[in-house]
Amino acid sequence: MRKSKGVLRGLSAVAAAFLCAGFAYALTRSPVFSGEGYEFSAGASSSARIVRTETPVLYKLFTPVAGESARWEGDMRRALLARYRAEVLFVEEACGVTAYYCHSPLLGGGVLLEGECVNLQIAWDGSRTAAGTPVIFGGF
Repeated sequence: MRKSKGVLRGLSAVAAAFLCAGFAYALTRSPVFSGEGYEFSAGASSSARIVRTETPVLYKLFTPVAGESARWEGDMRRALLARYRAEVLFVEEACGVTAYYCHSPLLGGGVLLEGECVNLQIAWDGSRTAAGTPVIFGGF
């Protein structure tokens, strides 16, 4: 009886460790943004294909991604900068779109642009906002 209790406790501990590891993995694979029009740069590099999905949680859970982006109607620039505690490193304007290249201490990784480590890009065209990490891949 004592031996079976010890085995049961050991199995319970192993099962609990696997559950905790699975939960931690799922948290690290959560989508960064909560916007619409979710896109991933699928694969191991940013030059991989762009995939649009309506189920970003499931896609990111089972697929390696190099970047992700989302879109919102309206001006979300200030809210995104505050949410990610981002510092704007530099700004570009082209074809009616203003792009903010930022660094957030809450996001990992990044790409080197103009000598800066950029891990968040926010774009605004006067009616819609897009954000991507490390940058927005594909089109706005």
